[in-house]
Amino acid sequence: MEEVQATNENQVEAVPAKTPKQLKKEAEKAAKLEKFKAKKEKLTETKTSDKPKKEVPTKPKAAEVEIPQLPPGEKKDTNCPLPESYNPRYVEACWYSWWEKEGFFTPEYKRDIKNPNPNGQFVMVIPPPNVTGSLHLGHALTNSVEDTITRYHRMTGKTTLWVPGCDHAGIATQVVVEKKLWREEKVTRHDLGRDKFIEKVWEWKNEKGHRIYEQLKKMGSSLDWNRASFTMDPKLCKAVLEAFVRMHQDGTIYRSTRLVNWSCTLKSAISDIEVDKVELPGRTQLSVPGYNEKIEFGILVSFAYKIDGLDEEIVVATTRVETMLGDTGIAVHPQDSRYTHLVGKYAVHPFCQRKLLIVADDYVDMAFGTGAVKITPAHDPNDYDLGKRHNLAMLTIFSDDGIIIGDCGKFTGMKRFEARKAVIQELEQIGLYRGTAENPMVVPVCSRSKDIVEPMIKPQWYVKCDQMAADAAEAVRCGKLKVVPEMHQKTWFNWMDNIRDWCISRQLWWGHRIPAYFVTIDDTSAKVGDEADNEFWVSGRSEAEARTNAAKRFNVPEEKIILKQDEDVLDTWFSSALFPFSVFGWPDKTDELDIFFPTTLLETGHDILFFWVARMVFFGQKLMGKLPFSEVYLHAMVRDAHGRKMSKSLGNVIDPLDVIYGISLDGLMAQLDGSNLDPAEVGRAKEGQKQDYPQGIPECGTDALRFALCQYTAQGRDINLDVKRVQGYRFFCNKLWNATRFALTYLQGAVIHTLNEASNRPPVTRSAITPAFLAGLNTRLEHISYFSGCQYSIEDDKIWWQLRVELGRSKIPSSYPHLDRWFQHIGRLRQQVELSLMDKWILSCLSTAVSACNAGFQQYDFPRATSAIYNFFLYELCDVYLESVKPVFQGSDESAKSAARSVLVTCIDTGLKLISPFMPFISEELWQRLPRPEAVQKSLPPSICVASYPTDAEFQVWKNEELEENVKLVNRIISNVRSVRASYMLPNKTKTKLILRCLDQEVVDMLAPFADTVSTLAFCQPVSVSTDGGDGGNTRGCAIVTVSDKCDAIVHLEGLIDVQKEKTRITGLVEKKRQQLVKLQEGMVVPNYTEKVPLAVQETNKEKEGELEAELQQLDAAFATLSTMD
Repeated sequence: MEEVQATNENQVEAVPAKTPKQLKKEAEKAAKLEKFKAKKEKLTETKTSDKPKKEVPTKPKAAEVEIPQLPPGEKKDTNCPLPESYNPRYVEACWYSWWEKEGFFTPEYKRDIKNPNPNGQFVMVIPPPNVTGSLHLGHALTNSVEDTITRYHRMTGKTTLWVPGCDHAGIATQVVVEKKLWREEKVTRHDLGRDKFIEKVWEWKNEKGHRIYEQLKKMGSSLDWNRASFTMDPKLCKAVLEAFVRMHQDGTIYRSTRLVNWSCTLKSAISDIEVDKVELPGRTQLSVPGYNEKIEFGILVSFAYKIDGLDEEIVVATTRVETMLGDTGIAVHPQDSRYTHLVGKYAVHPFCQRKLLIVADDYVDMAFGTGAVKITPAHDPNDYDLGKRHNLAMLTIFSDDGIIIGDCGKFTGMKRFEARKAVIQELEQIGLYRGTAENPMVVPVCSRSKDIVEPMIKPQWYVKCDQMAADAAEAVRCGKLKVVPEMHQKTWFNWMDNIRDWCISRQLWWGHRIPAYFVTIDDTSAKVGDEADNEFWVSGRSEAEARTNAAKRFNVPEEKIILKQDEDVLDTWFSSALFPFSVFGWPDKTDELDIFFPTTLLETGHDILFFWVARMVFFGQKLMGKLPFSEVYLHAMVRDAHGRKMSKSLGNVIDPLDVIYGISLDGLMAQLDGSNLDPAEVGRAKEGQKQDYPQGIPECGTDALRFALCQYTAQGRDINLDVKRVQGYRFFCNKLWNATRFALTYLQGAVIHTLNEASNRPPVTRSAITPAFLAGLNTRLEHISYFSGCQYSIEDDKIWWQLRVELGRSKIPSSYPHLDRWFQHIGRLRQQVELSLMDKWILSCLSTAVSACNAGFQQYDFPRATSAIYNFFLYELCDVYLESVKPVFQGSDESAKSAARSVLVTCIDTGLKLISPFMPFISEELWQRLPRPEAVQKSLPPSICVASYPTDAEFQVWKNEELEENVKLVNRIISNVRSVRASYMLPNKTKTKLILRCLDQEVVDMLAPFADTVSTLAFCQPVSVSTDGGDGGNTRGCAIVTVSDKCDAIVHLEGLIDVQKEKTRITGLVEKKRQQLVKLQEGMVVPNYTEKVPLAVQETNKEKEGELEAELQQLDAAFATLSTMD
């Protein structure tokens, strides 16, 4: 669209000369303007009034509404009037602390958890966020979805528990505290020592660690905070200790020397999820910690090795030329004729006293590069496998902090990337350098330290995963574990079927120290072990237990055993994998473990399906003999509106709190100034912010953000979040607000009756209505007015309906006077809520929404639920029903008013319950203010979050598909008539005569009852319905619109408009629209349009083309109608 618009804007059209008539008209207009100016000046000069000006009080703006400030836990006053417009800060104030104080989020609320709940139970644990974390959109999405699910199950009457928790985040926390220590005290952790450093970490955790919890509360997350668990709490530490010891002693955990991801900055192994795969298009300079200058990546360096004993060379290429210092072999393809004669021979290393064996291996791609591959087994995953296959030496050439070590000549002692430059220079000097080429590549970057990850061979602790993976795969295959959406099952099976053992040790101080001890025997005749040897390691729940275990293994007295505990800590994911049962007290046999484990559902992002979900399944089946949950729901990942991954350097990272409270563009830019980005990246990020948020981010509120994120889950693997769409749901909140305010003006102070809910209950059989049954009812009513005593109740409604169905037109026999009195009284009450067609229609729409919401929750199809609620409130309740009942409330028919009040209360009360899991704050605020029938008010729960969620069974009685179809036709009539009126710019106060010409009498009979509704919503009067169109078929001066094959709408316009003026106006509009269409179409046929113009712009242009063509058709029809009036 941009290209098309640019082309159009640069085109300058010739301006036609003005006619004498036009010049005369302009002169008259100028004269009138001068006359008006003179009159205005005269009035100003002669004004002599000395009266003081009357001050008109200004109406306070919505933003000026006072935000309630109450002591934590105190309930907000809902007896005061609603502010005129929706203000998210006002609405969201105070509710959360009251919910928490009342205990609504605990499973013990109004029940004994030891007694089975006939409605069932729902238990879920939170994916524990890092203790270092602050709220980001990933958290916002996760918690919006999880809280929505939790609130729904709570409202269905289940015993509901959502367990909060926080992860100790070994690497992230240690990095944060180390930076803080250096910044404030200029000391390192090594200066303090392990114990003192751990004390500092706990100080930081106790001071800052609850920040993420407070932010989750701002999102409305209904977690049971009494059960919050931190992965370093004593209870969870006990679980970690037990799990390690059990699995080490049965051989599931073992020690081995293998290749790992190594961060030279952290001096630790890191997990795959902590490695960011950065894609480079080619030659790129990257900042690396510990280097003053940027390092070049995205290049392929070629160099030659001389063949030992031959006057030949073999050329290899590498993206990491410094690793050639660790080469121990060269591989070629066994069928590559260029190198067949060299297989088994040696190449000579130019810098080290080393020869490299040339081997043949199918792994090599003959067509890539020179077809020869250098092998560095100790520093590359593929080379590691090659080296093992061909028994090549594995030489480690980097120290833990990335310094060249070993027999590497002049390069020993250099930093690894300084050696990169030095190696190339030396290769050039000795004539072995063969060139450098650009090479797109993926660089592994440590997400914590931003260092370049170095593959290193290290002795580490591993978990044997093959059998656990097979069990996990089988659980999904046989249906015991359900993964939703199903598309992720393929990934699940791929991981399980190709599992590798899990490296669980980390070279850190903060975390669960590994309860394994290296054994030395105080006996000169005893074998001396190596720390890389699994045989010389024992584990225990205490050092004493480990000593006993060691003595038994080596058959020596305990006093001969010398133990040294491993300095490493466990991977953070190890404790997280135990989370679904460690939070309930395992390994102790607790009541909570018995009641709440296994849990019901695990909800998280699909990015940690393997890293967390699979490992919970592993440990649940291994240690508990059970799956930790029966279902896994995986949500999508959040990206920006353009589909890009959120990155600080792009300026597209959004803080959810900025969406909730709003922020200016200057505020967004200030956040970048305080970040760790390079100055160049800050500038680029600010440009990105200017493009995406030129006016900043508007205040949207928590409810709108939650609703938007749940609606977005339909997008699949990724969510392209557009803040404008979130703002759209904020406007939707305003619609909810105004609809409720409108209803309250007609509800407050009025008597509200219940709707007939009994018709959805099965009528009693004929045999149940016996004389004895009637006599019993009569006796019960002898001294009371209603079956519940003095209040009308559902029981009265139910029994009345049953008697009505059974007796038909017959009366209650006179021998039962009390029953007859009651029956007649209830009948009169029921007549007060006699429903109109529009009343029944909106209740049918409500029934449809209830069904869609329940189906959406049960199938994890949240967009289905959000769309149903949105459509019901916006398009059915607000746009149609509320407009249709305005004349009812302004009229004198009390019966119709009573019915409308009952329907309004039912629709808003039920609609707010439907939306409450998504929008907890506004639903609570409005629900608390609704007046209700007295019988309902008595049994009303204290909060909407513990009210009953509407069920299909309750509302199915109102479902009327035929009526909904009929009203669809009525709404099309209204829409078409409004379009006709808009074409002639008729104001709403100008009523037009409307005739609905129907296909046959059946359609007439169907539409006739809606004549008043059409009159109200289409601003027409009178409205007649017939088969001949009335007026003897004369349609002169009428606009005729074909609404459907069953009906035409004939709008009488003659006498209501200035025909000539309208023809002139429409002629001008037609010309303008045609010019726009021509220019748009010209832009759409330029050469290479489909290749050069973005797809989104092409789609916008196509949509605009259709709109213009439709508008032109409407205008042509309007002009034709006017021509009949000449």
